[in-house]
Amino acid sequence: MSLAVSIYMAHEQKHRLKKRQTRVSISAIDLFCGVGGLTRGLLDAGINVVAGYDIDEACKYPYEKNNKTAVFKTESVAKLTGLQLATFYPECSWRVLVGCAPCQPFSKYTQGLDAAVDEKWGLLHHFARLVGELKPHVVSMENVVELQRHQVYDDFVAALTGFGYQVSAQEVYCPDYGISQHRTRLVLFASLLGPVAIIPPTHKPDEYPTVKEAIGGMPKLKAGAVCSHDPLHRSSSLSKINLRRMQHSKPGGTWRDWPKSLVAKCHRGEKGKTYPSVYGRMEWDKPSPTITTQFFGFGNGRFGHPKQNRGLSLREGAILQSFPRSYQFLPPGGECYFKIIGRLIGNAVPVRLGEIIGNSIRFHLDCYEY
Repeated sequence: MSLAVSIYMAHEQKHRLKKRQTRVSISAIDLFCGVGGLTRGLLDAGINVVAGYDIDEACKYPYEKNNKTAVFKTESVAKLTGLQLATFYPECSWRVLVGCAPCQPFSKYTQGLDAAVDEKWGLLHHFARLVGELKPHVVSMENVVELQRHQVYDDFVAALTGFGYQVSAQEVYCPDYGISQHRTRLVLFASLLGPVAIIPPTHKPDEYPTVKEAIGGMPKLKAGAVCSHDPLHRSSSLSKINLRRMQHSKPGGTWRDWPKSLVAKCHRGEKGKTYPSVYGRMEWDKPSPTITTQFFGFGNGRFGHPKQNRGLSLREGAILQSFPRSYQFLPPGGECYFKIIGRLIGNAVPVRLGEIIGNSIRFHLDCYEY
């Protein structure tokens, strides 16, 4: 039996024994909040998010527009203090502090980056510092699983344990929780009250949501076109040769399915033959690949549409990240830049995963008196 299941069963017994007359409110602050994927999920779980912090100004409009109860603050976590954060929490409320520190130094998708000198490397230390200064009741962090291989992660866990927290962490496969995306993430919980872990999976393998269920009903698009009633439903253009490559691509296949004349020079050598996971189409009846910051480019992964000769639109990428279709990323009349919006979507915590994290926190806190 896994630790997460053991903790869940223990809390389930407490739930059966306990009859609460009133429910204390739960308030959270979201560090490294981005456009609000984790915030939106926590709100959907019934947790009041009072503030989000991120240094990227491009996140301000979508964060505040779609999550109206939360205040967006453009301030570096490195400069924050626990006293500043404490002012946002209402009295007689459980305090929750969550965050997804930038994962680029740790991600397997990062190539050629010297993580040891990247300034993002130390942000987890500031996260831990704020936990020590604020002493929230519950802490949660979502990040790439590769983070566990680095000393900074061990330091983070040791710091929280030293502050009196019980810490648990699980590798979470997103389709297990109803997210139509092959994405595995590390989810950490820490509590001053007792053991806490993520709730059990909500979906079995034969129930995993598919690409078709997620985006099958989207209006058809040509490469380089924009939907008339949704400016985010737009796809990047294709060169003539990439259009021909797209036409020869099979769902779930690779560039090896193409005529030899279309194969790129970089893939013809022995080294290039080991990179089959680019220039491919997704499959209708399976979850999508992990949505990266470059998901809109046909040559950046298996991001080709299963049926149409184009890459994913920005809106489709957001949907596969489980953002609501109505989620607004641009102010009225704002310019839509693929690299900027793609980065905001790809870096986000999937909204559904945020909701699962929120439900796990609620389930944990419901077992205790404030």
